[in-house]
Amino acid sequence: MRFFCSIICILVVLGCGNSEEVDPKITPDPSLIVGADLSYLNEMVDCGAQFKSESEVVEPYEFFANKGCQMVRLRLWHTPTFNRYSGLDDVLHAAKEVTNRGMDVLLDFHYSDSWADPSKQIIPNAWRDLESDEVLSDSVFQYTQMVLSNLLAEGIVPTIVQVGNEINSEVLKSEEVQEGDKINWERNTLLLNSGLNAVVDFNQSNSQSIGTMLHIAQPENVSWWFKEAEENGIANYDWIGLSYYPQWSKVSISELGAELSSIKNQFNKKIMIVETAYPHSLQDVDQANNILGRDASLTEYGISPAGQLQFLNDLKEVVLAGGGDGIIYWEPAWVSTPCKTLWGTGSHWENATFFSTENVEALEAFSFFGAE
Repeated sequence: MRFFCSIICILVVLGCGNSEEVDPKITPDPSLIVGADLSYLNEMVDCGAQFKSESEVVEPYEFFANKGCQMVRLRLWHTPTFNRYSGLDDVLHAAKEVTNRGMDVLLDFHYSDSWADPSKQIIPNAWRDLESDEVLSDSVFQYTQMVLSNLLAEGIVPTIVQVGNEINSEVLKSEEVQEGDKINWERNTLLLNSGLNAVVDFNQSNSQSIGTMLHIAQPENVSWWFKEAEENGIANYDWIGLSYYPQWSKVSISELGAELSSIKNQFNKKIMIVETAYPHSLQDVDQANNILGRDASLTEYGISPAGQLQFLNDLKEVVLAGGGDGIIYWEPAWVSTPCKTLWGTGSHWENATFFSTENVEALEAFSFFGAE
């Protein structure tokens, strides 16, 4: 997510948009994977969040599964410094909950101790003083295999492994050298291929078939990045993942299908939107400052629960028409709690979850998953 530095400090003006009523019942399409990034869910439960449906408290993993969620994306930080969440133990816990309920896991290696996005790809502290890029490359390989081995020992095999998060810029750089610098493709290729090859080698050694994914923020950045990547020898990836947040993209939802079709024809890879979101409200119940504010509103949807669902239904149609293979919604369970983030107390996303801001009641957006 490339939002924290520039977006988090914008105060949200409370209000509400209008949207036409939509039929929340939709038929699931077996050719399209639908899922959710639930990387905050363990933390929200520990922070006291009670998720409700028709005023009854529900077990959230079970509820997502029953609503038709097919795949859950989980972020992994090397050594989290703010709290214990999104480290290996937390991911193991979440992955067990997910797989025990019949959902697939998309494992998102950030290769960082905190958020990795186009503006920051910060090397983990444990690797800062390694003597060369070759040693760093070996560390990426060994670490990736260690994580997968730990998961396998618990009976968990991810369906897809994402090697890096929003890697528009060069990966695994020092904190002092970040956005705006030209990519050193020799180094970038070495490091990304190490992560990809670690998954390929793990598959061969353990008779598995985990897919590999590279993830870029915003569809307008996909063609140039993957063209340069392939010209510089990046290989062994099966999926192109992308973030699509309309307010930060040059590609409108009406243009997205053609953009995805072009990407599919150019690279002949499976395509998944692994991050997207749309607000159902502008209410900021905890004053943590919502990331998706009034500027996230699209005229054809407004800001309402019905508008949120209509955006998602339209997005499904567009992705299918463009030859895409899946959509993951970014964090429908990051509701407001008394717990802190790096930027404040509460949630910066409660107005874009699948739950109401007032009472954490499930909204019609759950129909996105397709279950009746």
